[in-house]
Amino acid sequence: MGQPKQLLDWDGQPLVRAAAATALAAGLFPVLVVVGHARGAVAEALAGLPVHLVVNEAYAQGQSTSLRAGIAALGHSVAAAVVLLGDQPFVTPAIVERLLAAWQNGDGAIVAPVYAGQRGNPVLFARTIFPELLAVQGDQGARSVLAANRERVALVPFDDARPLADIDTPEEYARLRQSAGSSAQSPEVG
Repeated sequence: MGQPKQLLDWDGQPLVRAAAATALAAGLFPVLVVVGHARGAVAEALAGLPVHLVVNEAYAQGQSTSLRAGIAALGHSVAAAVVLLGDQPFVTPAIVERLLAAWQNGDGAIVAPVYAGQRGNPVLFARTIFPELLAVQGDQGARSVLAANRERVALVPFDDARPLADIDTPEEYARLRQSAGSSAQSPEVG
């Protein structure tokens, strides 16, 4: 990307702030933000929000290190965790709320959205799944945990496919900004 993508402007705010605001608006508490590279700038982008930063010193070793750092930082009273990615700006508080409602109804130990037929993020994990999340290795998230036992995964359907969109390249960023009608600035590519 040429710059930390979590700091890209999305409709007047950094992507990471938009993701944190989504979690807060959905009523999640506590909201933990795992930071690694550019953690000072990310902390500045989150200033004033009631979130807790979790430093991942091993961020260069892959996505699993951020997942493990976040899960390990949760208190013992936390019954479930929603893993929300910072580069999917079309995820809304309503999506998170529906996942929470499905879990509270006892639908599954893992609750995942399905957007227009395709499984996506964020994903809710009950505390009983935390040991498996803490064992994930390499440059992957929790995909292997979801695949390990599909019977414990409740799927919540959504008609809209836009929440599947994530930002990995300057071209994707520009395309998504345009489709959202966002006034964000184009990233500087270096």
